[in-house]
Amino acid sequence: MASDLSDLLAPELIVLGLQAASKKALFSQLGALVAPTLGVDARVVVDGLTAREKEGSTGFGHGVAIPHARIPGLPRTVLAVVRLAHPLDFGALDDAPVDVVAAMFSPPQAGAQHLKALARVARRLRDRALVAKLRGAGSPDAIYALLCDHGVRDAA
Repeated sequence: MASDLSDLLAPELIVLGLQAASKKALFSQLGALVAPTLGVDARVVVDGLTAREKEGSTGFGHGVAIPHARIPGLPRTVLAVVRLAHPLDFGALDDAPVDVVAAMFSPPQAGAQHLKALARVARRLRDRALVAKLRGAGSPDAIYALLCDHGVRDAA
């Protein structure tokens, strides 16, 4: 199903209560978080996120951001979801600080696949009721269940 993100979301890459004082600090922590799972150097992740963010903010409103980067050596697109302990200024279009971050990483050659995955993630996170549930989720498993259709049925 198009709204199911289980093909992208890595359960070990869901973190609640992450402390970050700036976008730079957030990107450093994301690099450290995802590098072991992705099998890449954390610096490559940080540099990719930073370069993309310089093109324009990935904060798309209502407290949500989707920073993303193309990372050499990845076999597939992977999504990490972080709920920040304290909202962070992301330069979003609506000026709302961000507390829900869905970071997406794709192989450089992904092309249309990267854009389609990004659109799917954005579609899900545009749903304010879902984002409210993500903010209230008590565990990484609960967030996984909310973002993966089969998990929602199992959790009901």
